Amino acid sequence: MKFTEGYWRVRDGFTALHPREIHEARVREDGRSLVVHAPSMRVEHRGLTLSNPEFTFTVRAPMDDVIAVTVEHFTGARRRGPDFEVSEPGATRVSVDAAGDAPLLRSGGLEMVFDRASAEFAFRTADGRELTRSGFKAVGRLTGPDGAAYMHQQLSLGIGETVYGLGERFGPVAKNGQAVDMWNDDSGTSSDRSYKNVPFWWTNEGYGVFVAHPEDVSFEVGSEKVGRMQFSTRGERLTYYVILGPTPKEVLTRYTALTGRPPRVPAWSYGLWLTTSFLTDYDEETVAGFIDGMAERDIPLSVFHYDCFWMREFQWCDFEWDTRHFPHPEARLSDHHADGVKVCVWINPYIGARSPLFAEGMENGYLLRLPDGGVYQTDFWQSGMGLVDFTNPEARAWYTAYLERLLDQGVDCFKTDFGESVPTDVVYHDGSDPMRMHNYYTYLYNRTVFELLERKRGHGEAVLFARSATAGGQSFPAHWGGDCESTYDAMAETLRGGLSLASSGFGYWAHDIGGFEGTPDPDLYKRWVAFGLLSSHSRLHGSSSVRVPWAFDEEAVEVLRDFTRLKLSLLPTLATVAEDTVARGVPMMRHPVLEFPDDPGVLHLDRQYMLGPDLMIAPVLRADGRVDYYLPEGRWRNLLTGDEVDGGRWVREHHTPRTLPLMVREGAVLALQDGRTDTEGSLLEGLRLLVHPTAEPCTRTVTLRSGFGEDAQEVDVTVEIGPDEVRATATDLPAGWVLEVAGVRADAVDGCAAVNLAGRGR
Repeated sequence: MKFTEGYWRVRDGFTALHPREIHEARVREDGRSLVVHAPSMRVEHRGLTLSNPEFTFTVRAPMDDVIAVTVEHFTGARRRGPDFEVSEPGATRVSVDAAGDAPLLRSGGLEMVFDRASAEFAFRTADGRELTRSGFKAVGRLTGPDGAAYMHQQLSLGIGETVYGLGERFGPVAKNGQAVDMWNDDSGTSSDRSYKNVPFWWTNEGYGVFVAHPEDVSFEVGSEKVGRMQFSTRGERLTYYVILGPTPKEVLTRYTALTGRPPRVPAWSYGLWLTTSFLTDYDEETVAGFIDGMAERDIPLSVFHYDCFWMREFQWCDFEWDTRHFPHPEARLSDHHADGVKVCVWINPYIGARSPLFAEGMENGYLLRLPDGGVYQTDFWQSGMGLVDFTNPEARAWYTAYLERLLDQGVDCFKTDFGESVPTDVVYHDGSDPMRMHNYYTYLYNRTVFELLERKRGHGEAVLFARSATAGGQSFPAHWGGDCESTYDAMAETLRGGLSLASSGFGYWAHDIGGFEGTPDPDLYKRWVAFGLLSSHSRLHGSSSVRVPWAFDEEAVEVLRDFTRLKLSLLPTLATVAEDTVARGVPMMRHPVLEFPDDPGVLHLDRQYMLGPDLMIAPVLRADGRVDYYLPEGRWRNLLTGDEVDGGRWVREHHTPRTLPLMVREGAVLALQDGRTDTEGSLLEGLRLLVHPTAEPCTRTVTLRSGFGEDAQEVDVTVEIGPDEVRATATDLPAGWVLEVAGVRADAVDGCAAVNLAGRGR
């Protein structure tokens, strides 16, 4: 929130305190942390030590290249949970110096340096490059008209410095000029509210900041002071982590080391998902018709999702099949598996009053309670519903016992919907602060379900389809973009939300192909299909109308078939990208600045994205098929059309529903399996290595994997690109692979293949 009116004046009703000088700086007994005491008035004589409010800074090195800062006014303020789960292995390279005019702490290549005379401080690299600073009146404590206390911190933003992250946001991906509040809300994709709020951002200047508060943190991104990034929250304490890059990818790697890495998800999750849609009428026959219809049209289907009405109306959630429409659930689930189709069912953390589980949960203390001891209830969503109290271990066990029955029936995964509409006038089993629990609730909810799936299905085989999240939620994938309209505008909003979420440490992402609210026209449906099948995860879903392609036109069937098969052919490449997500926390879908941090032309892009390091994709967002997109320097090639385009400029093209800009970067090595129709089997057999040569000689090594699992076989392929020849060599790669350069192919012999750029393969 804003605390000032203009540059100098504090808002009416607020009073402010700011540190003015350092009175004492000392190294803690552990020799690894720094404590700084800074009064709010300069101590020019002993009398000014009286009634002089003081700030205490505690500075730590939780890991190399990361510095944690806690600034407090009243250090005895009560600390109520929850807190984000943060892994702090401790820095291996740390030094602290409290003497002299510039007390400092160094963690790896990052240091925080105070100015004793002013209590201002800066974060800089070990070679002295300043990343950001806390200047005059940039940190402080404010008292509001109602007597509430707030702590705030402002960090400088340089000229041309661009801010990314802060969770799922549907406005411009570069956050400069925006005011952003961390408060999960069920509000669709067309406002400043969001399902997924993450108090973490990074900039193109080589650092990031994680504010370790699950409650309502407020950000002013150059919107209160144009040269500062402000964050604030209620209370007497503020804790944040400054994370060194220097590249954006390295910032994300260190941030996810602190808050959790995206885990592996099963191969089948990368295929096409189809749902019943929400409000449509469906039963066993309808579902069978959808699945059979896809098979009859040769459209590979990996997952079928049963949305809300697999349960009886007014009884969500009771986790019982509505036997009026699904009288034989175990048999039908077995049929789906026989067809090679996995099964997902919709759940949420709310228990309607008519559900038999409500009385059970109320009696045993498994539902959130009011201060007077009664159960919190609301008519939102389900009549008289209560919310499961996931701070109660017995409530978690009770909830997952019903889910486990479904897994034993044959369900493979869950769509963990909702989790945003969490009240703040309730009492939690463990005494948690309900303000801090509002966003954190979704973390406990999704962790509870994900850990059950890991226990039942094994590591690497657990996957959710989750809507709400906060920091750390990337450890319980995958997430989708929420309720959007069936319009081109909403498709663009959805993409912006996905890019923003990916910039916040989330490795996997999907969205409702065709939009959720309304019915897309055939052209929009086909354009969205191309976008959806070139996302990390792909699901057809709607509200009051179905998303099977034959509901639109025959070309829609062909477009869905072609792009589904294209994605399946790219699985060997996607497996390599996904491993980077698991190992380093770099998202599969990513803003172009992650790959081109030194190109100012990419800083404000939000209508295109990278899928891995080598594919630039620009969805068609207009009914006339026109698309404008930017390509960084180099020679690019459209994977669908073969057209080559020089980069370093904006490009305008027109595309039919069968194509879009799917541009391959110069020097890329793509691994494809042509003709693949499912997600099963090795990803190393019958490969086509597609190489886009560079203007200058270079060598690139790509690690290919036989699958997405932890035990997948890995093979390194070295590609040497020269002026006359492209040569690929590998060890232990299965037979049948070929090398292709500009349409010229060469079979592999003894782990080696070469293409003569004049057109002769050998």
